Amino acid sequence: MEVTVIGAGLAGSEAALQLAKRNIKVKLYEMRPQKTTGAHKTGDCAEFVCSNSLGAFDTTNASGLLKREMEILGGELIKIAYDCKVPAGNALAIDREKFSQKVNEKINENPNITLIREEITEIPQTPSIIASGPLTSPELAENIKKFTNNEHLYFFDAIAPIIEADSINFDIAFRQNRYNKGNADYINCPMNKDQYEKFYEILTTSPRIELKEFEKNAKFFESCLPVEVLASRGKDTLRFGPMKPVGLVDPRTGEDNYAVVQLRQDNSAKTLYNIVGFQTNLKWGSQKELIHSIPGLENASIVRYGVMHRNTFINSPKLLNPTLQTRAREDLFFAGQLTGTEGYTESIASGLLAGINMARFINNEPLLRLPQITMLGALTHYITNPEHDKFQPINSNWGILEKIELPKKERKNKKLKAELLSNRSTEFLSGISV
Repeated sequence: MEVTVIGAGLAGSEAALQLAKRNIKVKLYEMRPQKTTGAHKTGDCAEFVCSNSLGAFDTTNASGLLKREMEILGGELIKIAYDCKVPAGNALAIDREKFSQKVNEKINENPNITLIREEITEIPQTPSIIASGPLTSPELAENIKKFTNNEHLYFFDAIAPIIEADSINFDIAFRQNRYNKGNADYINCPMNKDQYEKFYEILTTSPRIELKEFEKNAKFFESCLPVEVLASRGKDTLRFGPMKPVGLVDPRTGEDNYAVVQLRQDNSAKTLYNIVGFQTNLKWGSQKELIHSIPGLENASIVRYGVMHRNTFINSPKLLNPTLQTRAREDLFFAGQLTGTEGYTESIASGLLAGINMARFINNEPLLRLPQITMLGALTHYITNPEHDKFQPINSNWGILEKIELPKKERKNKKLKAELLSNRSTEFLSGISV
């Protein structure tokens, strides 16, 4: 039997590879580059479009635990991500071009996968996984809406600018991780109060790209807010968010800073850096003025400006089982950000589970329902919980896991709690067969 996978993004590529290694033939459809989106720049499989970071890799972090779970379950893209790692402190950041190239090679070389560069506008009537992503084409989105008999929800996602490393003024900028933990992977641009206030004035008064009429009632996802939206919440909001100066003291001066802008390596060659937490929808001329107002970036060469785009997701609590199988049709699965999982790691993980479960469905085996003691199980339970009245996308986080009881004197020990939760999950997964 053959399976159709729609979308060769992170989730679709992972799902296709999971099916293929179980000797199931896959037709993997990707509309790019024939038809592109407002955010993608290439036609490559598994393209990273926002940040190049998959978040923390330490298992005492929720995102780190999810990565470890994927490794245990035999994830393919997580292996490639570690192969394409670039320095980013405790975060797993990747060279996005190298990563996509390796995924392309793995898919194109697999005899069980046929990659078809063609847009699919209707849900196939054969076994299928829909992983068309948050930028699903209007035609397919409309067909999905008809199938689900539900209006789509939506939020807005914003992309941070990228600049050339050689254009950074290191007479002002300095390399350091917060609290000097690990290697000095981040570039820091310090600000005094006057410089911050000038920056804030530009940010809050600059024109933004006009939204289309249907986008006017925007719903922003909290963990990826445009910097100008954050700034609108108060003058000091950024100083306690992406521009917090805590733990970042220039060793050359020893002075405390009023605010700090951080830049994170974006490619292996260390020639490109993205501005951390600076997703934005400002007009490009305003972005240039804003970036050049940052000390150390006065002459920054901007290779990609920030953009904002609409992200579509289905009302998963009404439509999906925790196996990511639709309740209305047993041979149809959804995966990726279209399901309401937010984040690169989460998208890959959902593709992994959908691929495993589609293979089990094809082979008449019981589908894998992971318990809430695992991060992936908790995540899929959350997005498919029918008790949700106002469903919104979610990242992996400790709050969705089944609780663990600690002695009273240890209840505030967050590190111990995280370690115990991580151990419980990995021990369970190590004992199952997939």
